[in-house]
Amino acid sequence: MNGFFNVPIPQNEPVLNYASGSAERKSLKEAIALARSKQLDIPMYIGGNEIRSGKTVDIRPPHDHQHILGKFHISEAGHVTDAIQAALAAKPKWEALTWEQRAAIFLKAAELIAGPYRAKLNAATMLGQSKNAFQAEIDSACEIIDFLRFNVYFMSLIYKDQPQSAKGIWNRLEYRPLEGFIYALTPFNFTAIAGNLPASAAMMGNVVVWKPSNTQVYSANVLMEIFKEAGVPDGVINLIYPSGPVAAEVIFNHADFAGIHFTGSTGVFQEIWKNIGNNIHKYKTYPRIVGETGGKDFVIAHSSANAEVVATALLRGAFEYQGQKCSAASRAYLPANLWPAIKAKMVSDIKTFKVGPVEDFRNFVNAVIDEKSFDKLAKYIDEAKKDTTCELIAGGSYDKSKGWFIDPTVIVTSNPKYTTMCDELFGPVLTVYVYDENKFEETLDLLDGTSSYALTGAVLAQDRYAIDIATWKLRNAAGNFYINDKPTGAVVGQQPFGGARASGTNDKAGAMQNLMRWVSTRTIKETFVPPADYRYPFMEAE
Repeated sequence: MNGFFNVPIPQNEPVLNYASGSAERKSLKEAIALARSKQLDIPMYIGGNEIRSGKTVDIRPPHDHQHILGKFHISEAGHVTDAIQAALAAKPKWEALTWEQRAAIFLKAAELIAGPYRAKLNAATMLGQSKNAFQAEIDSACEIIDFLRFNVYFMSLIYKDQPQSAKGIWNRLEYRPLEGFIYALTPFNFTAIAGNLPASAAMMGNVVVWKPSNTQVYSANVLMEIFKEAGVPDGVINLIYPSGPVAAEVIFNHADFAGIHFTGSTGVFQEIWKNIGNNIHKYKTYPRIVGETGGKDFVIAHSSANAEVVATALLRGAFEYQGQKCSAASRAYLPANLWPAIKAKMVSDIKTFKVGPVEDFRNFVNAVIDEKSFDKLAKYIDEAKKDTTCELIAGGSYDKSKGWFIDPTVIVTSNPKYTTMCDELFGPVLTVYVYDENKFEETLDLLDGTSSYALTGAVLAQDRYAIDIATWKLRNAAGNFYINDKPTGAVVGQQPFGGARASGTNDKAGAMQNLMRWVSTRTIKETFVPPADYRYPFMEAE
């Protein structure tokens, strides 16, 4: 078949509301009940084979850690090698497949998630990662669907971008997949990110070895089921569960390692970068290193801001999904003139928060991901209680008897460099610094110099001059900058996501520039009537 193919114009997937009595609520409740009623035995997927090592880890809901949802099989070094070999074996046919055929596979995956798999994938995300129905819907339904649809569209635009040709020649630009395999290392907090990191590279003709977070394996298994049903060929995406060091020892020493697509901690990413650098002489090509590594995301309000709007932005930005979004508001700079009103609304609203398991749809806040996270957060809270520069105005309690529950906590500090203003906590803890409302610009400088991260941030103000000053002064402080909104909730196709500084390489997931990282270009010049004599006219005698 020949043709210049136009792909469907993507539109953002509508968010279902799961209101009482709705069809989607009934379907989701049934999917949750079904998932809780059985225990899965989750294998690795290497080539066309389901592999079980016999060495397993139990999967438990973070909000109900006595219940077992299933188990997954731990990968050893040999499994990592097998996954690489399976990927490389699949590569010749996959990269030779015409792009519209690859596009069709991932468009089908989007439709499967939008339709028959929606409740199943959302239920897996709710149970395995302790997300409420709405947070699951915007993640494991809408965002992954949007990633797949928009990336197909962006892929078509990339292929259409071609150079000019002078008279008598034809210049062409070929976008080929990278030479080797891609390693996708994905986080627990967004099922959509876990699916997008391998899928976006595969879409561009690459083959992938995918290692999800151990605390996201339950929904990763559903994603793999969807990819297989959509028609992703065996070996194109291989799903394994090794420890980080075991995977690193094999992958970063392999000559065919061509790139990493990563979301996770800054420390891990920096170690990976260092490891790649140390092994750079071993690779056939310079690997692409693409990473998003979290943040210490800020909200700053100007004295002209609306206090209710500020409080709402903080409550949603800091406490939705228990503050476990890379973009979650975790430090706030609030003007003294507005602080009493902001404080009153925040304290009042937090008292109405319901905290508990995801199966009860009335709960706004659920459990943090695991005991390690719980213990770390409890330690920060306990230290703040003892510090003379801090006051807890909400929360401060925690309980691990049933699940990993941390009550939404607000710390007010008189020390703008207090540890919880600087460290990434990844939990439902917000620290507030109240500043003199006449020192807005000085506070912008303080904010910009406090954290090594630069992922998301927000300014709230009615004064347009204040907005302009903040936008300029904080130009390097956040890759996603919000005006009069919370710093979370980036939508594919609307707000490409990613930050710089210690927050990553700013390659913007959900944008054309991210897909460009997974291709290598070849310029082809064809001359129709080439010269047959080396002599140029200027060489002729007078």
